[in-house]
Amino acid sequence: MRIPATTAAVLLLTTVALPASAAEAPLTPSDKTTTSPTTPHHNTRARFDRPYHGFAPANTVLRPGTPDYAGLDTGPIKAFQSSLTTWTNPASGDNYLFPGATTLMAHNGTVVERSATGHAVKYADATHELPDDQKVPARTDTIYDLASISKLFTSLIAVQQLETGTLDLETPVAHYLPEFAANGKSDITIKELLTHTSGFDADPVPSLWQGYPDIPSRKQAILDTKPINPHGTTYLYSDLNMLTMQLVLEKITGKSLDELVREKITKPLHMTDTGYNPPKSKLPRIAATEYQTTPARGMVRGSVHDENSWSLNGIAGHAGVFSTVDDLAVLAQTLLNGGTYKGHRILSEHGVKLMEENFNQAFPDDSHGLGFELNQIWYMGGLSGPQTLGHTGYTGTSLVIDPASRSFAILLTNRVHPSRDTPSTNTARRGITQALAQAMPLPTSGRSWHSHQTGATTSTLTTEKLDASGTVDIDFRSFINTEPTDLLSLEASTDNGTTWNQVKLRATGKGAPSGPVNTLSGQSARAWWQVHTELPGTKGLQLRWRYTTDQTYEGRGVNLTRLKVTDDSGTLLNTEKPNTHLTANGFAELPPNNHH
Repeated sequence: MRIPATTAAVLLLTTVALPASAAEAPLTPSDKTTTSPTTPHHNTRARFDRPYHGFAPANTVLRPGTPDYAGLDTGPIKAFQSSLTTWTNPASGDNYLFPGATTLMAHNGTVVERSATGHAVKYADATHELPDDQKVPARTDTIYDLASISKLFTSLIAVQQLETGTLDLETPVAHYLPEFAANGKSDITIKELLTHTSGFDADPVPSLWQGYPDIPSRKQAILDTKPINPHGTTYLYSDLNMLTMQLVLEKITGKSLDELVREKITKPLHMTDTGYNPPKSKLPRIAATEYQTTPARGMVRGSVHDENSWSLNGIAGHAGVFSTVDDLAVLAQTLLNGGTYKGHRILSEHGVKLMEENFNQAFPDDSHGLGFELNQIWYMGGLSGPQTLGHTGYTGTSLVIDPASRSFAILLTNRVHPSRDTPSTNTARRGITQALAQAMPLPTSGRSWHSHQTGATTSTLTTEKLDASGTVDIDFRSFINTEPTDLLSLEASTDNGTTWNQVKLRATGKGAPSGPVNTLSGQSARAWWQVHTELPGTKGLQLRWRYTTDQTYEGRGVNLTRLKVTDDSGTLLNTEKPNTHLTANGFAELPPNNHH
């Protein structure tokens, strides 16, 4: 598959960009042409139930602003910032996740959250903290080791080469690197590298840094690697895919990967704090990672954490890029804009669509575009969906881009400082995406209930006993954004709640299941469903809306509104009337005109 070369776009830019570095410094005169807006603009499109289609306007440029200005609810964002304080505080016990973090959330071109918490450098070695006067606080312009988010930069260069016709998705890698054909790899394609379906093991064995004496022998080891699965039969996330992709790109361009990233991504986008092997002049702004004894590197700071990348002089297809939240924000907005930012185009719209397209439909839990992971709820949380792009990094980093809401969330941490033996940062990764998703309005008229879980696994909303006769009609509206195993059901009881039986439901609306179902779930629709069912009338009938999940993750949750029950005699329950009583356990009634 070849795609057309990009064409440069000349755009009129009317908004102000977020500074790319030195974020705590005053705005420059050019930045002050538009100051940080605070007056709400009541963006009627800022609704989670009205997803966008297509790219953002190509002249969209990031600007600072308040959540209120962007039409968002401030509450979930403030709650996330409070959680950051907990996650960076060792006194939090099991809730302590990392020494420091820098975060950024943006919606529709407005940066609505940008903060730093904790320390970029806190430890002298594996167990001892530095004196307080030697600790380095995390800042909004702190530079972090991105770890595997680096794979996205390799992938971007690959897609650029697809656009110029020098690379082809379906062509075997061995066409570009004849030595790669060794050990049964002659048919592995470029697409299989970019979607982790090549058959490679997760990591080089032995490791590049331990098993080989120099860079030439390490690169030869990549070429000689033997797959552990037949190509195209298995999804297995592997560093070897992007290490191989690096060798392909360097061969067909005649340039090193760091040159390619600088010339074709960071320079045109003015990402001045992004690249491999940051200069020593930036060391005061770089977060430390691990104190390593094997190899004997001491406290690693300003040098890539990943040992295999380190053994390749810090320039590797799978790891090695350092960056800030501001620079990554520019990259994220570039993709939302269809490949262009401030008049500088790095990809065509078709190229961006290739990164959003799921090439792994044969592996339903491992949706993948070219380079980007898609629809991974375990870290994308409430922003996850079929087109949601993202990636994580071992150092505790994550980037999630949601085209459906034209939003993105960036979390950069130094989780491995001073040791990699720390808890998973997935709670924080989901926390930032959940906060942004829940901040987007989901307006309803009348009374409504929300069931986003906060530790509980079951939420119920139960009616009083209804003296029903004839045929009972039940109608309600639901907004469901959950993983497939988190289920909403309607249950009926006629014995005072001793036993409950599921009721078959019919839902209508975008993405609703066809035909009658016992439960409702899913997160791809982002639309309200009108739900209806019928029951025979019985004296003492009770109804219960029941939502079940687990304690790990879900999407945005479940919303219910306009619950109405009628029988042959008239209306038995109507939540549009203020005095209608329901017993909520886990479900929380939301205030009128809520944005939750």
